[in-house]
Amino acid sequence: MVDADQTFVIVGGGLAGAKAAETLRAEGFTGRVILICDERDHPYERPPLSKGFLLGKQERDKVFVHEPSWYARHDVELHLGQTVDAIDRTARTVRFGDDGTLVHYDKLLLATGAEPRRLDVPGTHLAGVHHLRRLAHAERLKGVLASLGRDNGHIVIAGAGWIGLEVAAAAREYGAEVTVVEQDPTPLYGVLGPELGTLFAELHRERGVRFHFGARLTEIVGQDGVVLAARTDDGEEHLAHDVLAAIGAAPRVALAEAAGLALADRELGGGIAVDETLRTSDPHIFAAGDVASVPHGPADRRLRVEHWANALNGGPAAAHAMLGKDVVHDRVPYFFSDQYDLGMEYSGWAPPGSYDEVVIRGDAAKREFIAFWVSEGRVLAGMNVNVWDVTETVQSLIRAGNQVDAERLADPRVPLESLLV
Repeated sequence: MVDADQTFVIVGGGLAGAKAAETLRAEGFTGRVILICDERDHPYERPPLSKGFLLGKQERDKVFVHEPSWYARHDVELHLGQTVDAIDRTARTVRFGDDGTLVHYDKLLLATGAEPRRLDVPGTHLAGVHHLRRLAHAERLKGVLASLGRDNGHIVIAGAGWIGLEVAAAAREYGAEVTVVEQDPTPLYGVLGPELGTLFAELHRERGVRFHFGARLTEIVGQDGVVLAARTDDGEEHLAHDVLAAIGAAPRVALAEAAGLALADRELGGGIAVDETLRTSDPHIFAAGDVASVPHGPADRRLRVEHWANALNGGPAAAHAMLGKDVVHDRVPYFFSDQYDLGMEYSGWAPPGSYDEVVIRGDAAKREFIAFWVSEGRVLAGMNVNVWDVTETVQSLIRAGNQVDAERLADPRVPLESLLV
C-alpha cells in the first residue's frame, strides 16, 4: 500500500493530468498530490475549443474537467500559471521556473501535452495570425470568426487536418469566407488517405469552403499590423483578413529531454517513450496524454496519439501504475469530429501505405456509412459516419486481427458482431 507520506507530482494541467489526480484520490491515495499547470485557467478539455465552445453553443464553464472548488475539496495542491524548468532524477525534485522552488516527488507524471507548430514565414507577427490550442486562443478566435461573419471577411487556414477543418466549419457557420491551404492532395490525407479525404473536401465545398491543395503558405502580407493576404509557394495570393495556422502539434518534450529520459524517434511522432504501463526509462517517472509514445501492438510500432480519449484514459492508467497496480495501457486509438451535420468516430491507425483497400458499409453518398481500412483481410481502422453505437464492435474487429471477408464486411445485412468469429 502506498505510504501516506509520499508525494506524487503531476506536471501538466490538461485532461490527462486532471484525470490522473482524480484517480489517485478515488483509489484512496492519502499522500500529497501536486498538480502544476502552466496556464492560469483550471484544467479543461480541448475538443470544445474547435467545436461547441468555438461555435458559441457551449458555455465557458462547461469546458473544465472539474469545478474550481474540486481541487481544494480533494486536497489536490493546484499550482496555476506555474512552469517546471528542471527535473533532478537523483534527488527526485522538480524546480519551478519562476522562483526556483524545489519540490520533492516519490512518483512523477509528465502530462505536458503538445504545442501548435508555428508557421515559419514572413508576416507571422501580424495581429491577425492565430493558433488554436488553449482556451484563450479559442476565446479570441470565436470573436474573430463572429466579426468576419458580420463583415463578410476572409480567413485563410493553413492545414486541412482536424483542427483546420473544424475551424473552417465553424467559420462558415458564422458566415465568414474560408480558404484552406494544404500541401497534401486531400484533407486529412495522412490520417484517412485519399479515398475518405475526398469526402471531407466535398463536404466543405458544398458549404462554400475553397481549397488550395498542393501548396503551402510562404508569406502573410499585411500593412500597419493588419493582415491583407496570404501567398503560397505556387505564386497564388489569397485575400485574408485573418490567418489560422493549423499545421499540427509537437510534443512538449524539452523537460523530459533535459532530464535524460528516453524519447521516441521523430519518425514515430516523437514524444516520451513509455512502456505499456506508461512508465518512462526512469522507474519513478511516468508520462501520459499527447506527449507519451506508447507501444501499439496491432501496428507493431510506437504511437503518439493527440486526441481526447487518449488523455481521458491515459491519465487514470498512469495514476494506477503510480500506485503499483497492474496496468496495460493498450487501448485502440479513438477520436471524433463534428463538422456541419456530419458526425464521425474513428478507431485504429491506418495511414496511407499501410492498407490494401477501403471497404465501405452503407451509403457514402448520403454520408451514412462505416469505412474500414483493410490490409490482407484484416481491419486496421474503422470510421463510422452518422452511424452510431458501433465503436465497440469496430474496435473489437481491430483487436481480433482475424481475416474477414470484404463482401460480408461491406454488407449492412451482415451483423458486424458475426465477423468476429
